[in-house]
Amino acid sequence: MQVLSRTRKFFAVRRLAGASGLLLIMATAGCGVLDDRSESYVYEKEGDELALPESADSSRFSQVMPIRKITPADGSKMYPSDIPRPPDMTSEILEENYLVEELDGRAWLLVNDVPGRIWPAVTTYMNDQGLGVAHDSPQLGLLQSELANFNMRARDLLELSSAPVDATAAEPKVILQVRIAPGVRRKTTEIQVRKLTSVHGPDEGSAWPGELLSWSGVPEFSAEQLALQKRLLADMGEFLKAREESKSFSRAASGMDTKPLVKLISENDTAQAIGMDLDYGRSWAEVNRALSESDIVVLDLNRSEGWIFVDFRSADERDPGWFSWFSDKEKPRHTHTVNLVERDEQVRVTADVVDGYSGDKRAEGLLKQLFDYLY
Repeated sequence: MQVLSRTRKFFAVRRLAGASGLLLIMATAGCGVLDDRSESYVYEKEGDELALPESADSSRFSQVMPIRKITPADGSKMYPSDIPRPPDMTSEILEENYLVEELDGRAWLLVNDVPGRIWPAVTTYMNDQGLGVAHDSPQLGLLQSELANFNMRARDLLELSSAPVDATAAEPKVILQVRIAPGVRRKTTEIQVRKLTSVHGPDEGSAWPGELLSWSGVPEFSAEQLALQKRLLADMGEFLKAREESKSFSRAASGMDTKPLVKLISENDTAQAIGMDLDYGRSWAEVNRALSESDIVVLDLNRSEGWIFVDFRSADERDPGWFSWFSDKEKPRHTHTVNLVERDEQVRVTADVVDGYSGDKRAEGLLKQLFDYLY
């Protein structure tokens, strides 16, 4: 009896192991025995609503996980067969609107809107602050205030001494100039301000401020002047933010030069370079911002020589696979170089593939990705 019992146990174990092995082989071979039912719910008919007995107290029953009501016509939308359309790239450009930015001794207010809608609001701001508008040119994007010396609110805003409203003729005359221009990124506006002072009054033979002054030839600003500009821009940003619901549109300002400051230069549908109608310092900063926002790893850079070493490999190329179990995380590699060169009053951005890199990522792909984040 003891021998027979052991024999039965042996055959039972062997039968179980054989069945388990067969199921494993069938599952791994993909022979269709184990049906994939992950999408079956899409095509299932709606079941009847759960009915409680008449004697049950309905107030004591509720859904633990409520299910949204849908119509049969919308059922197919729960599992679309095609890839959904991407969101409009121009609808949400900035994570934070009315942002004061600074670079190389210059400051500006970055607004997520077109200049035609910003122009009337800035004009209202100047009038509200007691500055007024003495001269303006929507085509040039310039607003020039009246003399700030004779208005107490304007004096406080521009940090003039607390003198009486009837300021003496000997006091330096002060005005505020505002420049509104299309931003580097699409559908944005950049606002700059500067406080101008003259020791000559209009009665002493000087034409200033009896005419609109050109914005070109702006001198280097001191730390105090830059601090004042940033404070004025922040104050203007708060004013514009509070008036978002009552924005109007200026037809005159819509004629402002709105040609893109960043262009993708292609030949035979292949990206060759990015042209930036900006000075070198601003172009360098914008390219570095684009690299950071697109999660491209920067290994080294040299602003004076105009090159940036990056790792532009795809996620699959960077993934060591099963070997990651036995080794440390792979370090970034220099696979591409981004170059910035001043040429024909423009900064040209090009890209090169490093010798020894045999992956799928090409220089034109890097340029297109940079352009998407630049503009």
